[in-house]
Amino acid sequence: MDRVFVADRCDSLREGGFTNFFVSIVIIVGIILSYVTQHYRIISRGSSEGISPYFVLLGVTSANSQFGNILTLPQSRADVACCMEVSPFECTAGLLGIAQIGTQWICFAVILVLFLVFFRREDADLAGDECERDPDQPTWRTAIGVAAACLVHGLLVVIISAAFALGAPSYLGAWANFLGIMSAALAAIQYIPQIWTTYRLKHAGSLSILMMFIQTPGGLLFAASLAARLGWAGWSSWGVYVLTAIMQGILLAMAISYEWPSQEERNQATPQPQRPPYNRRTTPRVLPSPGPYSAHLQAYGETQEEIERALDRESVQGVGENQPLLAPGGLGSSGIR
Repeated sequence: MDRVFVADRCDSLREGGFTNFFVSIVIIVGIILSYVTQHYRIISRGSSEGISPYFVLLGVTSANSQFGNILTLPQSRADVACCMEVSPFECTAGLLGIAQIGTQWICFAVILVLFLVFFRREDADLAGDECERDPDQPTWRTAIGVAAACLVHGLLVVIISAAFALGAPSYLGAWANFLGIMSAALAAIQYIPQIWTTYRLKHAGSLSILMMFIQTPGGLLFAASLAARLGWAGWSSWGVYVLTAIMQGILLAMAISYEWPSQEERNQATPQPQRPPYNRRTTPRVLPSPGPYSAHLQAYGETQEEIERALDRESVQGVGENQPLLAPGGLGSSGIR
């Protein structure tokens, strides 16, 4: 590696301030929190229903390529070499870009594991309309095929990167750009199968809306942070996050529109209860204990019909303890009505 290039990178690390360091830490924490909401969503529902296996396949392979890209970029290798010359704080700040992408790769790999573990569980906590068996739902064989493809792709990236690093270091830059282009291409189409799946199901399923709500603006902030550190020469690293944020924003808007119905739909789903009309023969009496009539039935009638009429009046009027004694029909009123 060119010594002048390494010296320039070391100087840029020494010039790095606390602002960039703080923003990088916030981004790492945000990545972890956003993916934890997705992990929790799958575990709490006991199912990965609603998550497209091809979304997982494209996401993991894109993360594999992106992680390989950041590790083999000349700028990243120069930052690692500078750790022998700069302070520990400056070294840590310079390697946070690698830590960010590595954290995202681990978190997405956990989604793959949860997708397999909770694939089509029978005791899943699903709503009634989500329990209907979709004839186009992916099979267990498809899920296993996705996991195998992700594993093979990750191993190929590691083996080829190590081969270039040990046998032909001069080609590492071109290999890094190839991985970046591959990652960007996979990320550009990553959300297409998930958008189609969500559109077909008409609900978010196990897809976390909170994760997308955090990652959509966070992806743009992440891209800006990497662009500030790598410059235009590192476009293959930060450009993928711009594409991902745009596609994720589209999916977020769809999920919100399906999960939060309009006010008119909520009113139709929960109609206001109407009070049924009173009928002497069919409506049970709800009487206070005792009421103004029922406590002194002998004062309001002697025959069974007169007593029934008094009780009907008390039930309909709903006379309570707060009624004045001299109110019409009360205990202190004159005559029987």
